[in-house]
This record gives sequence, C-alpha cells and structure tokens, in this order.
Amino acid sequence: MSGDWLTDLTAWLSANSGWLSLALFGTAFIESLAIAGILVPGVAFLFTFAAMAAQIGMPLMPVLAWAGLGAIAGDTVSFAIGRLFQGRLTSVWPLSRYPKLIHKGERFFYSHGGKSVIIGRFVGPVRPVIPLIAGALLMPWRRFLVFNIGSAIGWAPVYVLPGFLVGSAMASDVQPPAHVYLVTGISIAILALIYLIIFRFQLGLGDHSRLYLWLKRQMAQYETTHRFWRLYTNERPAQEGEFPLASLMLALGALALFILWGQLATMTDVIVPFDQLALQWFSDLRQPLFDAPALVATLLGDPPVLIAAAVLACLALAFRGHYAAAAHVLLAAMMTIVLVWGLKATFGVDRPDQIVNPPSSGAFPSGHTTGITVFVTLLASFVAAETRNRKRWRTYILFSLPLIPVALSRLYLGVHWFSDIVGGLLLGLAITGATRASFSRFDRVPIAPDTVTISAALTWLVIYGCYIWLSWPDAILHYAPAS
Repeated sequence: MSGDWLTDLTAWLSANSGWLSLALFGTAFIESLAIAGILVPGVAFLFTFAAMAAQIGMPLMPVLAWAGLGAIAGDTVSFAIGRLFQGRLTSVWPLSRYPKLIHKGERFFYSHGGKSVIIGRFVGPVRPVIPLIAGALLMPWRRFLVFNIGSAIGWAPVYVLPGFLVGSAMASDVQPPAHVYLVTGISIAILALIYLIIFRFQLGLGDHSRLYLWLKRQMAQYETTHRFWRLYTNERPAQEGEFPLASLMLALGALALFILWGQLATMTDVIVPFDQLALQWFSDLRQPLFDAPALVATLLGDPPVLIAAAVLACLALAFRGHYAAAAHVLLAAMMTIVLVWGLKATFGVDRPDQIVNPPSSGAFPSGHTTGITVFVTLLASFVAAETRNRKRWRTYILFSLPLIPVALSRLYLGVHWFSDIVGGLLLGLAITGATRASFSRFDRVPIAPDTVTISAALTWLVIYGCYIWLSWPDAILHYAPAS
C-alpha cells in the first residue's frame, strides 16, 4: 500500500487541526470509559494522533490538554454510570459480560481505597473499571474529581509524549546524536520493566507481597543472584530481612525518567513552550509581598545550608553509633554535589534572564531542587523505616513538604526553567533510592527525639537563621528583577 494516504492525511489535519484536537479528546475519552477501554486500542491511537500533532506543528500543551480532558471526561462518565447502576453492575449489559473484571476491580478498590483511582489510570487489568467501581461504592463526587483530575495530569504526558517525540523527530531536519537512540531505548525498557513489576502486580513491593516472594524464589535458584539478594537483605535480630525492592525501583525508575527528561530538555525544543509559559506566569506573579518568603525558601536550598545539615546528621548518627548511616548520608551529599556540578557543566543550559545577576553555572538540573530532594526524602526514609508499611506514605508526604517552597522559589525568582526543577527532582529521587538500597545491608536507624537528635536539629536551625541574616542583603541585590 502506498504511503501517500498518510501524507495526505497529515496535510489535511494541518489545515484542519480542530479535528485532530477532537480525535485526541475522543480517543482518551474512550480509552478511559468503562469496558470500552478494553475493546479499543486507545494507546496505539493516542500514539498515532500525538505523532501527527507534532508533524503538523501543533504545540505540546494543547495536545496534553485535549488528551487529559478526554481522560477526565471518560472517567467521570464511568463514575456516573457506576452511581446509576450501583448494586447491579454484573447484571447490566455489557457489564454483565465481564463479571470477573468487575470483582477484580472491587477487590482492588477495597485494597487501595481512593488511591485506586490514581493507580487505576496506569494499571492495565483494572484501568477501565476502577471509576465505575468507585461510583458504585458511593465514593464522594468531590473526592473522586480530585483524584481524577490529579491522575490525568500525570497520565497525559506518559501516554502522549512518546508519540509526540516520534512525530517531532520525523518532522525535524536536525538529527540527534547517535547515542540518544540507545540511551532512550534502554531507559524506556527500564521504565517498562518497572511498570510491569509495580502496576501489573498491583504495587506489591513489600516482603509479604506476591511479587516479592516470587522474585525471592527466582533469585534463590542461582548462586550469583542468591548472593546478591543476601548481600542487600538486612538481617535484623529475631526478624527475617527484607530486600530493598522498593528502593531499587525508585532508583532505576527515577534515573530512567531523568535521562529521558534530560534529553528532552537539553537536546530538543519540545519543552521550551512550557518553560516559557511557566517563566512568564511566575514573572507576572512577582511582587514585593512575595519576594521575602521566596528568598527565605530559596536560601533553604543553598549549598551551605544543606551541607551543614548533612554534616550535623553525620555527626549525630556517628555519636549514636550508626556509622554506616553516617557514611551513607555523607556519600549521598557527595554524589549530589558531584553529579549536579558535572551535569550543569556538561549540558550548559542558559538560565532565564529575569534577574539582575543570574548564577554563572548552568541551569539544568536545578541544584537547589536536587539537594533539598535528597535531604528531605533521605530523612523521611529513615523515619518511615520504623513505621508500618501502610502508614509510610504519610511520613514521606509530611517530610517532602519543604520541597514545594524551595522549587517554587526558584521559578518565582526567575533563575530556573520548569524543566530544570523536574530534572532536579528526578535526580534527587534517584540518589535517594540508590542510597537507601545500599544502606539496606545495615541495621535500620530509629530516629527518636532524644538529646542528640534535638541538639542537631536546633543547631541546624540556628545555622540556617544566621545564614539568612548574613546573606539577606546580598540575596536582595542578587535576585532583584531585571528592568
């Protein structure tokens, strides 16, 4: 068959881009609609339409927006259908043809609660029925919409970007370096493997999950893999050790995403429109009332403040006899400094020209975001290790809150692009995952509010306060908006 039809279709869509927007919306809608998502190969259609959008020069943000809106609408309709047929899902056609899928979705919802709406976006076997089940089980509308919209924001890039990037490459006359294809392929393969491990096994990463036990049996079949498993398994007294599967998944997944995002941010113009849009939005938002809080937040991510925190943490851990933990905190700090410096020098991305005296170093990735990410997530991991598995997410959310003001302050002050912030976050998570995986061989560290811990925390607060006091005049001049 001749390929002229594709050329003709692309030319027609270029002149009638509204129909392509409708196609993106409709495909995402059907992909998210109850049961219909099983029958229609929505992923393939989304890939094709996203590639066409890139070829005709359609901006990325409208592509993401139309796909995201379609996904939100599809899940909302499914939720409404569930409300309408509550108690009768397995007796109404065509739902009656899939009783096993309905029952599986119910079990999944009971296991994960409201989070299942987010997880269900990405989990193939239960994706088309979770909103339906949520409606049938009378989940509040307001709560559902929060989860629905939030998950769609993350879903749209995952399903749209691959096709859009392929379309951009086909439309571009500039050929990327040869190694880009190899690195991208390896990264996508790692992400696909993690997707299969995490989502296909329904987030089972704990030591009692089906996936964990299966992987343990497979590792035990060969001496080399069994030795690796035993090496990274922490054998605590009177308690069976646990292999750091979750930490390894975090390290590999975040690293793969960082590599992909780094190539998008530094070797293509795909993210440039969104970077410019975010920069303009924060520039319009800037006013004297917000400058002081932004400066306080951005100074929290300055290297001297974070290095002081790392040194105090090492001293406190060593004083309590946790030498391995102290060494790993020091190692994480050194990795952060070396990697950020090396990547900034390698990529050499120019910073925005929004302030009088922008930093001389490269923009990508954000060192402030990387540093604060490693600091808070590593601290959260020490605390969460002594809590129950089902409650650990609360610890991570609580300790990760300082990330938000530091990251936003860099955007607000105009010293980083949005892509720099995302890159710093992914790099920080990769460092934390690798550090925690390495530390798993040693005894866990109970973070108790004893004299040593409180003294270290108070000392750091004093150092941070003094740093703000001494750096404030220079910070005001340094981050003053350019005229």
